[in-house]
Order: sequence, then structure tokens, then C-alpha cells
Amino acid sequence: MPYPEMFEGYMIKDQSKWTDFEKKEFKPKKFEDRDIDIKIECCGVCGSDVHTITGGWGECPLPICVGHEVIGKAIKVGDKVTTIKVGDRVGVGAQIRACLECKLCKADNENYCPHMVDTYGAPYEDGTIAQGGYSSHIRAHEYFTFPIPDNIESKDAGPMMCAGLTVWSPLVRAKVGPGKKVAILGIGGLGHFGLLWASALGAEVYALSHSPNKKDDALKLGAKEFICTKDKDWAKPLAFTFDFILNSADMTHEFNIQEYMSTLNVNGEFHNVGLPDKPLPQMMAQDFAPNGAKMGGSHIGNRPEMLAMLKLASEKNIKPMIETLDISEKGCKEAVERVKVNDVRYRFTLTGYEKVFGK
Repeated sequence: MPYPEMFEGYMIKDQSKWTDFEKKEFKPKKFEDRDIDIKIECCGVCGSDVHTITGGWGECPLPICVGHEVIGKAIKVGDKVTTIKVGDRVGVGAQIRACLECKLCKADNENYCPHMVDTYGAPYEDGTIAQGGYSSHIRAHEYFTFPIPDNIESKDAGPMMCAGLTVWSPLVRAKVGPGKKVAILGIGGLGHFGLLWASALGAEVYALSHSPNKKDDALKLGAKEFICTKDKDWAKPLAFTFDFILNSADMTHEFNIQEYMSTLNVNGEFHNVGLPDKPLPQMMAQDFAPNGAKMGGSHIGNRPEMLAMLKLASEKNIKPMIETLDISEKGCKEAVERVKVNDVRYRFTLTGYEKVFGK
């Protein structure tokens, strides 16, 4: 049964067989007055997709269609939708719904709403499980549907929907800009956006990585200096240097956190956006005392931040480093396998949707 009754996507049905994608139909939630139906053009591949299907973050509803970096065309809009019209090119990120009524939502913190619905793997009130963007269509609330500026290519816009926003939000909330020294730790899908955004915001930006072969890319992306954390005593000359460290790495459980914390200026922050499968290393309360440092984390970002990020990317013609793969059972398998082992510079976007889902 075709759209609008059913959507079609590449799904996995067993977390122990997380690369076995199968094209299946699924039923979307009921269409409501503020909903938008989007015919998908492309979708970024996020580390979250891999953590979900492998079971790294625990069990998930099955079968599941992942993908929350969605770009496509609005083909149906609800009667009360005011921000999008049919034919608009739009994006959807990692959140697809919130109550929009609680104190958090009213303070532009809808990304922390206790009633939020993730773009995939989360239940709606009627029990329908949200399914993601490795699919023909997605049905999204207008508040979580964003117009894409004309000069941003769809393949570049996709990864901005989650990876881009996830690092943009903590940077702007920390007031990163001129006069601030910022370190981006981990130069991958998230970290490469961190370098782009922090540089564009006017900060003095440093790249911290254990991979010396990423130095040239880091400098191209906006780093003033590249620091290899494999080098002996790398942190000593950087004591009290950074106002903010954005940790985008996925292997924090293997870090000597105290070493990184020592590079923070007084009252500086070590901020986590990478979310590994394993716990953080053990720390003592005393580890925060020498420089009054703090540690935090965050979850994606809000609508105003998304719109501001897209505006800056458009005005400054900021382009991430993207590889594309055609969507198919084989393409999805290759994408998640390579993301799992960090074999991508620096983000995948699945393309070629019309070939498999039709026009």
C-alpha cells in the first residue's frame, strides 16, 4: 500500500544483525493539523544510528528505520501550518515533537522537553513508533521542520540537522566568539563541524586529536593549531589555556580526563557532545579544584539555534566535508559499518532516493 497510508524504508529487525537492512513498509502516525509530510531526497548517517542498531545504547523497538538528518520536499502540510508550504525544501533533525507547553519548551529548551519524541525509535501518544530517514517519507511537526537556504546543497544540509546543531548549540550557549580560546576534541563528524562553527563565530580555535593524519584537514576547517594528544606531555604547555573544550570524541572512556581538564582556564568547561557506549572514566572531586573547571553535556539544540546556524552557514558559504553513498541495502550496510570504525571524512549522506523509492 503506497503513500500516504504507508511509508517505505530500509529497516533492521535484529540488533545482532545490525548490518542486515531490509526494505519494508511501515505505518506512520496519524496526520495532524501541524504536521508536514516530506518526500525525502537524502539523509545523513549519524553515529546515533550506529549506537542504536548495534545495541550500544541498549535495546530499541524493532523493526527500526534509523536516520535523523533528513532533507526533502514538503508534499503535504496541515491546516494550521504557517512556516512551511508545499514544495519547500526542508530538513528534520533528531527531534520530531515536543509538548511546546511546558516551562522548558516556553524557554526555548524544547530539546529537553520531558515529553519529546525522538525522530526514530520513540513512541507517540497513540503507541506508533517514530521511524527515521532511511525511508521514502517522514511525517514531522512543523516546529521541528526547518527551511533550507537555497545555497546550501542538500547533501551538506543533511548532516547539519543533527551533527551540526549538536555542536552549534553548546558553542553559542557558551558565548564562543572573539576573545575566546576553544579546543575541539575529536575531529570526526561532530568535531569537524565544531571547527567550522567555532572559527566562523570568531574564536581562536585549536584541534585536539590522537590522529596526526587529520592535521591538514583540521587547519583547513579553521583550527589555528593542531595538537596531537598522542605526544608525550602534550598538555603541559597548554595549562590554563582553553575557555571551552568541546569533546566530540566517541572514546572518552579511554581518556586521561585529568590531562584534558588541566588545559582549561579558570572556570573553563569540558563539554561532552560525543556519547560513547561506555561510562566516563572515574574521577575525583579534587580533579575540578586546581582551575575551578566544570564538566557538562548537552542534547542537540533548539529551533532558534537551528535557524541561526543555517543562516550563518548560508551567509558564510560554510561547507562540511561529506561523502555520499546511494541508499540501498548495500549502501546502508557500508555506511554504518564504516561509521562504526570511523572510516569516513567526515560524514556520510545517503543519496539516490528516487532510484529506490520512485519520484
